[in-house]
Amino acid sequence: MSETTQTENEPRLITETGLDQRLAEIVEPVIMDMGYRLTRVRMMNQNGSTLQIMAERPDGTMTVEDCEKLSTAISPVLDVEDPIDREYHLEVSSPGIDRPMVRKSDFTRWQGHLLKCDTSVMIGNRKRFRGVIVKSDDETFTIESDQPLYGEDRTIAIPFSALSDAKLILTDDLIREALRADKLAKAEAANQNETDEDQD
Repeated sequence: MSETTQTENEPRLITETGLDQRLAEIVEPVIMDMGYRLTRVRMMNQNGSTLQIMAERPDGTMTVEDCEKLSTAISPVLDVEDPIDREYHLEVSSPGIDRPMVRKSDFTRWQGHLLKCDTSVMIGNRKRFRGVIVKSDDETFTIESDQPLYGEDRTIAIPFSALSDAKLILTDDLIREALRADKLAKAEAANQNETDEDQD
């Protein structure tokens, strides 16, 4: 299996519960069939009710056009399934720069960046952590804490199985890297369009 296929089909570590889980079960197959990956589904009480769906391409990019394409495909499926018993606004977006971290590959991709995370069990003397991702393997990711407790080792290994929530923290380095990745993705998309036109 190629690395791209593995990344595309990689399961999420952090998934939804309740209504959000039902919504994810409805929209994820549509998103995957179109070659994208679901990041998160959340029903929120803003603008009345808003169904927020975060998704991205396997390479981590997402354009406004991608969001529109997904929104157009998801809307009729939600209309048929009708899981929400009230009026709502559908919002499809990218995970953003300070993104939720939901797959093991996210921890590899964003190594060297600052994150905050919560665990479902105590690790050392706490369940809440903040630090720079220094490495990750199949079972754990390791952070170097920027706020170690007194007497605590600065470097902490956290098992993926204990993770309940994780999110990147906005820093100048993260913004620079996200802008660089976005620029590369746009250049690749432009080259692909030129290739497609040449073939026509």
